Amino acid sequence: MEIFTQAGGAMLSRWGHYLAGVTWIGLLYYFNFVQVPSFAQFDAASRSDAVTKLVPRALWWFRFAAVLTVLTGIAILGFNEQLSGGAYFKTAPGISIATGILLALVMFANVWGVIWPKQRIVIASAEQVAAGGQPDPEAAAAGRKALLASRTNTLLSIPMLFFMGFTSHLSGVYELTPKGGERGLYWAVTLLVVVLIELNGTGRIGGTAPGPTKAYLETHKNTIIAGFALWGFFILFWELLF
Repeated sequence: MEIFTQAGGAMLSRWGHYLAGVTWIGLLYYFNFVQVPSFAQFDAASRSDAVTKLVPRALWWFRFAAVLTVLTGIAILGFNEQLSGGAYFKTAPGISIATGILLALVMFANVWGVIWPKQRIVIASAEQVAAGGQPDPEAAAAGRKALLASRTNTLLSIPMLFFMGFTSHLSGVYELTPKGGERGLYWAVTLLVVVLIELNGTGRIGGTAPGPTKAYLETHKNTIIAGFALWGFFILFWELLF
């Protein structure tokens, strides 16, 4: 196979997508499963030092890995001959990959629209303290918003990764082209669920303070359980609908 052909481009874009995606999601899990619980055990001086020296570097790789993941994903779609004519997204594999894309784009929006802007406030505050100044009074609230968005991404990543891998195995398992009404119901329910999760995770529902709607985001263990519950919901929905 020649590299400079459509087939070669499809192969390279998929390889790049894997590399970027592993980096992005790996760092997401590092932040949630390792860094946040560890920082909670640090004293104030040690935590401030880590925020100024470690977090900016990790966030650089994190946010640009997200960019590269999205760009290589777009490249995969561009090299995919199945997309000609627009019928692919009416099939079970097309609906599956579209669901993964939807979840990934919501996660990407959280990275650049919430997590990075709020973490910049936290980092700048830590740098002020390290220089002998006073902490930014907005830093705690910003850190909380970044945490909730990051936990929301962790939740969404579990079904997102499933749909990304699930797609290639669908043609012999489910009806290849579900009926229009079934597709409409699927997308109506899926969009409603994703919108509610996103609104809650960004504080537009229930604010950002601890409370019943935030219980699944308060610890990484709760978020993992909720992520698999969301995955189970999608599986059950597929079984009932398709």
